[in-house]
Amino acid sequence: MSTFMQNTFLYLSKSRLANRLARRYGLRLGARRFVAGETVEEAMVRVKAFNDRGIKATVDHLGEFVTSRAEAEAAAAAAIEALRAMDRAGVDAYLSVKLTQLGLDVDEALAHAHMRRILSEAKRRGRFVRIDIEDYARNEATFRLFRALLDEFGPETIGIAMQAYLYKSADDLEALLPDRPNIRFVKGAYKEPPSVAYPNKADVDENYFRLVARHLSAGGYAAVATHDERLIERVKAYVREAGIPRERFEFQMLYGIKESLLERLAREGYTARVYVPYGIDWYGYTMRRLAERPENAWFVLRSLFAR
Repeated sequence: MSTFMQNTFLYLSKSRLANRLARRYGLRLGARRFVAGETVEEAMVRVKAFNDRGIKATVDHLGEFVTSRAEAEAAAAAAIEALRAMDRAGVDAYLSVKLTQLGLDVDEALAHAHMRRILSEAKRRGRFVRIDIEDYARNEATFRLFRALLDEFGPETIGIAMQAYLYKSADDLEALLPDRPNIRFVKGAYKEPPSVAYPNKADVDENYFRLVARHLSAGGYAAVATHDERLIERVKAYVREAGIPRERFEFQMLYGIKESLLERLAREGYTARVYVPYGIDWYGYTMRRLAERPENAWFVLRSLFAR
């Protein structure tokens, strides 16, 4: 039943018709569990509250797979406004962006140009920007653009995410190690075939740990983005044994999921960060969160029928 629900939510995440229907009813459909609001001002209120509890933030203006230059331009403008809003609010946060939101599917050069604008603004403000990793079909283009931007802006301004369920991630990591980039390690939230991705959770978990340990051993900065307490404890044991200082890694979790665990990690003295998404294009993101944890569907159903 769980696999059926996961496949269903992943299918729905890419349905344009379902997206239009969902947006008609707004965040009442249950997305508020996973999304901070529709405006950047709402997001800043949430981020400030997390900062007050000792938790840093990643801010993500939701959106992906745009099909026009006008949409990509609007997304780039929203990303720049998010950077400005962070400074106005005085929060401890950085920005996360998706290349398909910035026009990757329209023209790779367009996405590159928008990223340069965003990164120039971020560098001027002393802020960091991470490229979110998307589905396998866009993986090579994403890493190609990241490497070019990393050469121009450096690891203090730009980072990337890496998916443990892909076989190729080990090779991608080795290619990046000389630059010691800031990498956010995730398990992977898109439906990929076994020809390119580990089909079994145990294999994904093991590869996740190998990637994190390899990156840390080579001197890179690791954002350990997982809600898996067993994996978290394993990473904590590894860094203790290897003598890796806490300044070289952090733990990250998604807004609305296991926030009490993130607070506990912050109290223990680890750098803790919450991923705070906002915006009107919340549908695809929410469906992938439900696919990762189908039990969260009950929260959506309760929200839908609540009076």
